[in-house]
Amino acid sequence: MDDTVIRDIDGEELDARLDAFGQLLFDAVHAGASINFVAPFTLEEASDFWREKTLPGLLAGKRVMLIAETEGRLAGTVQIDIDTPPNQPHRAEVTKLMVHPDMRRRGIARALMVALEDCALKHQRSLLTLDTRTGDAAEPLYNSLGYVTVGMIPGYCIDPLVDRLDPTTIMYKTL
Repeated sequence: MDDTVIRDIDGEELDARLDAFGQLLFDAVHAGASINFVAPFTLEEASDFWREKTLPGLLAGKRVMLIAETEGRLAGTVQIDIDTPPNQPHRAEVTKLMVHPDMRRRGIARALMVALEDCALKHQRSLLTLDTRTGDAAEPLYNSLGYVTVGMIPGYCIDPLVDRLDPTTIMYKTL
């Protein structure tokens, strides 16, 4: 982690680096990450996700995105969705935590989540919610960071590489 930098980015930077973000998402999905996509999944679809789903929220101030860079290379990212209803101004949803398969097991996901929690507090968000595929490597990470399991929903999502339905675990953390 000594050479890893965690920082937020704006919509302009995301737009300028769509190819790198598309490659990160493409590689993560093809390594089995359950982050809403299933194979076959193309680089074009990966770039489209960032352009169509993430960029508008960043530009509108409804989403915050953090990135991890190691040796000048995009190593990972995470987002919080702060576009909440009027009766939930204290809450945000954690989305799209991913670390490039070549960069895993170096503490990058943990560093991204710690930075995300600091960012959430700066946006006056004291409750974070998320879901993760039950049994994924991220689940014990979230537990170790103090996230509490609320429950599990069976058959929630299609596995990205295998034709089966996987459960999801719903979690929260009060900051």
